[in-house]
Amino acid sequence: MSTTAAIAAAGTRPVRIVYFAWVRERVGLPEETLDIPADLATVAELVRWLKARGEGYQEAFANEAVVRAALDHVHAKPNAPLGNAREIAFFPPMTGG
Repeated sequence: MSTTAAIAAAGTRPVRIVYFAWVRERVGLPEETLDIPADLATVAELVRWLKARGEGYQEAFANEAVVRAALDHVHAKPNAPLGNAREIAFFPPMTGG
């Protein structure tokens, strides 16, 4: 069975999720590997799914417009498709100085 077929059969796929700065503090983990539903299509859908996992996630993503994301090290907007991303990172906006 191919990887794509296995994912479709299982209905989930493994993704490494990395959290930075205050997102990490609120979630309580620097990173985790989760089996996310294969039908999650966008970053925004993933964020909503994560928020349903518990209070720390709800706090981290309370203002979804503030948290930034990167798919396989490339910045992504909330409506960006997850595609076959293997790593998704979440972090607060950065400021220079």
